[in-house]
Amino acid sequence: MSHAKAIAFAVLAGFGVVALKSAPRAQISGGRHMDLKSSAFQKGADIPRKYTCDGTDLSPPLTWESPPSGSKSFALIVDDPDAPVGTWVHWVLYDLPQETKELSEGVPASDTLPNGAKQGVNDFRKIGYGGPCPPPGPAHRYFFKLYALDTQMNLKPRATKQRLVDAMKGHILAEAELIGRYKR
Repeated sequence: MSHAKAIAFAVLAGFGVVALKSAPRAQISGGRHMDLKSSAFQKGADIPRKYTCDGTDLSPPLTWESPPSGSKSFALIVDDPDAPVGTWVHWVLYDLPQETKELSEGVPASDTLPNGAKQGVNDFRKIGYGGPCPPPGPAHRYFFKLYALDTQMNLKPRATKQRLVDAMKGHILAEAELIGRYKR
């Protein structure tokens, strides 16, 4: 193989790796963007200890705006792609009613919330929010991903992230993302 062909092959192989790494997000990505914020931390900033396993492990307050018309429900997934065992799921929440525009601090760990929203199982094998709890070392990133959907998911409580992701395919109208960091 000539030097030029070897370089071309390496470049194309690199593009293939990039495409594979971004594929899961592309499979569920919608078109429009919404805004997701927290009064507890700014985008890219440290998540306060209160919202972690080192504090009281409460879910942080979240607000969103600009959902598209036609939104019938919202879903939220919180995960840590920097975990040593692969992406670690911290929260799975779905069937939030269309009129919902915020989550208060400390959403209770119950299968179904008073507004009808359902909570899934996180990777701590618990229902509801499980805050950042990384091993000692560099900061981990925590992705709070909100999806506006054109339907209710109608999954039973305790669904996994993967079941929710599969159910959302083809139903995402818009999405928003808030990233926080935490280290021990």
